[in-house]
Amino acid sequence: MTDRLTIATWNINSVRLRLPIVEHFLKTYQPDVLCLQETKCPDANFPFAALRKAGYQNIEISGQKGYHGVATLSKRPLTGTERRRFCDKDDCRHIGTDVPFSGRHLRIHNFYVPAGGDEPDPHINEKFQHKLDFLTEMEDWLGATTFPCVVVGDLNIAPYENDVWSSKQLSRVVSHTPLERERLEDVRQAGPFVDAMRRFVPMEEKLYTWWSYRAKDWQAANKGRRLDHIWVTPPLAPKVTDVKVIAEARGWERPSDHAPVIATLEA
Repeated sequence: MTDRLTIATWNINSVRLRLPIVEHFLKTYQPDVLCLQETKCPDANFPFAALRKAGYQNIEISGQKGYHGVATLSKRPLTGTERRRFCDKDDCRHIGTDVPFSGRHLRIHNFYVPAGGDEPDPHINEKFQHKLDFLTEMEDWLGATTFPCVVVGDLNIAPYENDVWSSKQLSRVVSHTPLERERLEDVRQAGPFVDAMRRFVPMEEKLYTWWSYRAKDWQAANKGRRLDHIWVTPPLAPKVTDVKVIAEARGWERPSDHAPVIATLEA
């Protein structure tokens, strides 16, 4: 019998502020697992009741007031939860959990990589240095992966030319600098991991998950970036049957500047 598992990732930019659109998304798309980033919510104030009412009884969180934060919600049991600290900072950027899939457990790592500030120079911008250090530690750690694993989240880097609206104009902008692009590829290949989204959208086609709040009309301007990613270990790649960006969510009332991405696995 085939098992079908849907995993969604979404930088929600405050889970309490945008709870109505989270509830709408869950009701409309019914993913088995939803990984949220930038929840901006201390654990004591997380909206457990509303999300459990929506059908997600299993919830693991790592949050803090006003900044960062990740959460994984699931219709299926979540076990083996870990919350890894990176760069000796307690800034709530990772949750790893096991989810049952096709008779065994599948590890899902939910990440929120540091944005890196505005200046892409680690010598004058400690936030950018932190981002690079985070990626180095992430590479070393994920490079030891030996079991079926999915990495999702806001990785805050658009690695390929067609992951941004203009590679030339954004080459000096944090999230698409050559150094960041190279470092993220180092992390992905360390697994190694397969970029599930680009298995379904050819490299020559544009692919975005984020549109700035600064645009008066984000759809008309369409100056997007692909900052949100879904990676899988190679044995899982053939089991990924679909990946979709729910771009319409960027136009919902009081939206996040990120759109959700849903991957479907079947085995």
